[in-house]
Amino acid sequence: MSDEDTARHNAKMAKKKVAREKIMATKTEEKGLVIVHTGKGKGKSSAAFGMIFRCIGHGLPSAVVQFIKGGMATAERDLIERHFADLCEFHTMGEGFTWETQDKARDIELARAAWEKAKELIRDETIRMVLLDEINIALRYDYLDTDEVVAFLKTEKPAMTHVVLTGRNASDAVIEIADLATEMELLKHPFRSGVKAQAGVEF
Repeated sequence: MSDEDTARHNAKMAKKKVAREKIMATKTEEKGLVIVHTGKGKGKSSAAFGMIFRCIGHGLPSAVVQFIKGGMATAERDLIERHFADLCEFHTMGEGFTWETQDKARDIELARAAWEKAKELIRDETIRMVLLDEINIALRYDYLDTDEVVAFLKTEKPAMTHVVLTGRNASDAVIEIADLATEMELLKHPFRSGVKAQAGVEF
């Protein structure tokens, strides 16, 4: 890179830095966010657990309620329960995906119990972030009433509490109240090539 190219690059970056700092100076508000991770792509729960671990890293109390996933061991749950139980409550309330349980009445009962636990945790203002893992699936199958969940988040969530909702097919109503909504798009998946779920990637 020539001296002229270097000088041009440095001038461009300096200009960009000034513009960025000007934008950042206008961002002064803090609030608890409603965050939605949805879509057919992999990574919805993984990204949400990344935020849980950030909270743990900052010493901020957090909690996880899993609506669908059942008794199968997961690295996230094992790690949290073994090392960070003082900072993060972990509640696995489901018994597996609907095609495994084959008992809709039981699935609805468990989803309702998970939602009651979720409300209890969200109302606790000492908890900074609550992850509702796979709740979008429970809502899509009408195990829970979407209007009830939306109304609760709008009216009862404490001002500084972050709530993260994961799962495919998030409803328009849930996305509407979200402060941050991300859709994971599937481009390629190893399942299609006959590769099974593997430790460290899927669980």
